[in-house]
Amino acid sequence: MISLSSTTQAETAAPRAVDQVDIQKYAGKWYEIAHLPMYFQRKCVSNITAQYSVNADQTMGVLNSCRIANREMISSEGIAYPQNEGNSKLKVSFLHPGLRWMPFTKGHYWVLRVDSEYKVALVGGPSNKYLWILSREPQLDEATYQSYLETAKHYGYDITKLIKLPH
Repeated sequence: MISLSSTTQAETAAPRAVDQVDIQKYAGKWYEIAHLPMYFQRKCVSNITAQYSVNADQTMGVLNSCRIANREMISSEGIAYPQNEGNSKLKVSFLHPGLRWMPFTKGHYWVLRVDSEYKVALVGGPSNKYLWILSREPQLDEATYQSYLETAKHYGYDITKLIKLPH
């Protein structure tokens, strides 16, 4: 007996970082368009940004900021360490500099997709636990947003859980 199934599953792949990121072009201010829920952003209600700078040792300085419910801006400063030659896989730590040596204190930050002009980026990691869609502008047109959602979905991220906060 032959069984025919009318259901098909969408093809997904494990997250894969792009081959190369020009950290000089990546540096600067990014606006968060959407993110998967995560503990460190639980208080953020709007205006989430990330500012990246290139350090002399080729690590990247990271300054994440957001507005919380009482209208106050809060921020967290960290450092990103390259994990591959192409600078597309980073490990980021927001711990006090004296504690950054500790194992298991750095999170994965993989650039999964970035346009050629470094205006839009999709960032995640190997576990599908974290995901961010970033843009150089506070808003992103719907077609581009949908395209980046499709990439995230292809990599197995649950895009139904994405949170979009205003700028």
